[in-house]
Amino acid sequence: MRKTSFYHVDVTALMETAQGKRFPDLVIMNANLVNVYTREIYSKASISICGNRIAYIGGKDDFKEGPRTRVIDATGKIAIPGFIEGHTHLAWLLPFHTFLPYAARGGTTTIITETMEMYPMGGRAAVEDFLDSLHHQPIKCLATAPAMGAISEEILGIPLKDLEIMLQRDDIIGLGESYWQNVFQNPHRFLPGFDRTLKMGKTLEGHSAGATGRKLAAYLCLGISSCHEPITAEQVVERLRCGIHAMVREGGIRSDLEAISKIVKMGVDLRYLCLVSDGIEPKALKQDGYLEAIVQKAIDVGFDPLDAIRMATLNVAEHFHLAGHIGGIAPGRYADILLLDDLRKIRPETVISSGKCIVEKGTLEIKPRIHAFSPASLNSVKLARPMTADDFTIPAHGDHEPSLMVRVIEMVTDLVTKESHISLHTQNGQLIHDPDSDILKISAIEGTQNQMRHFNGFIAGFGLKEGAFASTGAWDSANIIVIGTDARLMALAVNRVQELGGGIVVWGQREKLAELALPHYGLFADEPMDRIIAKLDRIIGMVQKLGCPFPNPLLSLRALTGSAIPYLRICENGLVNLKDGAIAPLILKERERS
Repeated sequence: MRKTSFYHVDVTALMETAQGKRFPDLVIMNANLVNVYTREIYSKASISICGNRIAYIGGKDDFKEGPRTRVIDATGKIAIPGFIEGHTHLAWLLPFHTFLPYAARGGTTTIITETMEMYPMGGRAAVEDFLDSLHHQPIKCLATAPAMGAISEEILGIPLKDLEIMLQRDDIIGLGESYWQNVFQNPHRFLPGFDRTLKMGKTLEGHSAGATGRKLAAYLCLGISSCHEPITAEQVVERLRCGIHAMVREGGIRSDLEAISKIVKMGVDLRYLCLVSDGIEPKALKQDGYLEAIVQKAIDVGFDPLDAIRMATLNVAEHFHLAGHIGGIAPGRYADILLLDDLRKIRPETVISSGKCIVEKGTLEIKPRIHAFSPASLNSVKLARPMTADDFTIPAHGDHEPSLMVRVIEMVTDLVTKESHISLHTQNGQLIHDPDSDILKISAIEGTQNQMRHFNGFIAGFGLKEGAFASTGAWDSANIIVIGTDARLMALAVNRVQELGGGIVVWGQREKLAELALPHYGLFADEPMDRIIAKLDRIIGMVQKLGCPFPNPLLSLRALTGSAIPYLRICENGLVNLKDGAIAPLILKERERS
């Protein structure tokens, strides 16, 4: 079993350096140091570093300098801790060596990521391959094991055997987000893993969207200690009062910071508040930055700079029981330090990660390691045969009526859906969709087992006037998800996804319009950042040109298999209403029609 050296400390060397018996490897002198523990800023501090850790913090001239000691004069600079990302999803689009330069330049020195995307695509081996891609990099990466909240029965809840093996790893520091409805509906699938995780001294990450009062309390009684789902100041305060860390999202899924900033005037303590991205789109990462941009926005919307910094450093470290290693500038902690010109302008000129200067004058000095994914990663998307238009027909099940009332996924927003009941015509024993009325076909296809298991249904409000749109990487599943106005075009799009080994495809009425290959596990591209951004722009632009009104149609498509956002979702087994977690038959029964 592969483990990281995250917890390893050369205590003898560190102690001798602190005592002045050994020369430090690196000294930062004359810094204005932000102490996140005491909420102080004190001037002309010297920080002595031994290896990857801080040994001693003294005054202006209170440091030793040997012949090999590197000294950085930080006169006029402000030293703050390196930023810690407490909740994100790295397993999508960008391999880590492509992602890292943008994160590191802005001062992120530790990332904690979910791994739920990997497990459906290749089980524990895929998760371990992904974790290996994060090792021995200029910044530190830790992860949570996948809880596997899902609407697909086959992957609902991670098997205890796999979880136990993952929890043995030093780089797995908890169990990832579990959706409260999943847990309440299937306690036998989740509670044994919760118990094992807590006994290992690791955290249970929460997802309590929509839970309040007694439901929220019941969920937290299971040992859940965080939630990244509150979207208002009031929801944040409810969670803070319950003693859990509330994580404020500002990223590719939601941007909640401005709405939640009202909490500044509510007089509550912010020590359990954390800043996270919950994932970020490649274009935003390149143009705006990463955690530094989130901290900057927190300051811009009214948070005190010291609070904003703590929300992306110490508060996160304390939640994950890592405050003895990261989160502040103090003896024994990792030497993760950013040097700024202005506390209100989060633009680090120098980034020190694990005692090494990885960014100087805004330039990344240490290149990331390029990971070679396992050969299995190129063969994880599997269909037994090419799909045909016939695969997307929807039988009327022997009912000879000219029309039938069916359940339809209706888009309420770009992410939220509801169940609608719509009458559709039948023809030759098949239900007929109605693109002119924005009633399209949707299919979720199990994409890893060579079994051709899939379910066809209907969706309203997605807006396509023609063509088909397909992708791997559907949330909480191993599904290929496709929406289209025509069964033939849906088959063409899905078959192209299979040819790419995973990816995103837009097919027009006569030809393919856009694509991005995701050959590794159907999740990661293998191209430079600018090319990935250009292809994603084309995909989104083409889907919008075909009629979809949403700002990010790819996100809207992928989320349709997820069990985190209400209410009616789809997987290879059928339609699932998240209120009860049960399969909802496509054709309504006679009593339901009335």
